[in-house]
Amino acid sequence: MKIDGVFSGGGIRGFSIIGAYEEIENRGFQFVRVAGTSAGSIVAALIAAGYTSKEIYQLVDEFDLPKMLDARKSIIPFSIAKWLHVYWKLGLYKGNELEKWMKEKLEAKGLRTFSDLPPNALRVVASDLSNGRMVVLPDDLEKYGISPGSFSIAKAIRMSCSIPYFFEPVKLRSIDGLNVIVDGGVLSNFPMWLFDRDNVKKVRPVLGIKLSPSEYEHEKHQIKNGIQLMSALFETMKDAHDQRYISKKHVENIIFITAEGVSLTEFNLTDEKKLKLFEIGKEYAKNFLDKWGY
Repeated sequence: MKIDGVFSGGGIRGFSIIGAYEEIENRGFQFVRVAGTSAGSIVAALIAAGYTSKEIYQLVDEFDLPKMLDARKSIIPFSIAKWLHVYWKLGLYKGNELEKWMKEKLEAKGLRTFSDLPPNALRVVASDLSNGRMVVLPDDLEKYGISPGSFSIAKAIRMSCSIPYFFEPVKLRSIDGLNVIVDGGVLSNFPMWLFDRDNVKKVRPVLGIKLSPSEYEHEKHQIKNGIQLMSALFETMKDAHDQRYISKKHVENIIFITAEGVSLTEFNLTDEKKLKLFEIGKEYAKNFLDKWGY
């Protein structure tokens, strides 16, 4: 059965999405259109490229995750230099290794730009801080004077995954100058609205995978210092828009996955934790699909 899929952000916990995807495959569902934010955009792009769940797990498992933390070279100790990187470069790590890896894996399937995909097969969300607006790639590129079809898919994924202060933002040159683009989760961490909107007839069933306990539950933030305040601020921005959108009707089409004990940026995951996240996602998907009414 053909369906559309939407995958939320969640950092390294995205391994759970891969596990859910395997169970979805096992049930005979095939994604026609996919969309995602941050970690969800990585899985969405690999699905759009034609990778199976087992292949995606192997690709991600073989990738040296700590290598993704590509700090700029400096004679100053990193413990000191990191504050300079955040101030001048706006992020601790460059993020180039992620884009390079995505480019390599997509090109292996013959994909470079969005023109290599069917129309609307893949859409990812990023945040334009310069203009204070959400960006849906490739749809919104025309606003920047850029042909959507000519844009690099790997670059779009890099944009969607640029966690503020962690990875350097992407500087997107447009007809009106440079624009600072960061993680799509700042404005929409779960873009279910791209395929499933009220008063708009769906083309086919839409299945969402969201890395959170439920549409209502949220662990209370403990705010006792500036670091915790910044973290709570980002988490609130990340979830508020989508939680307001999700209605009872949409909940019936969303797999909510709880993956506790792993932080968004835990890039030193052990093989055991990777497998555990995968199995968690698979189990949540199994329980959901047993009663999904489409």
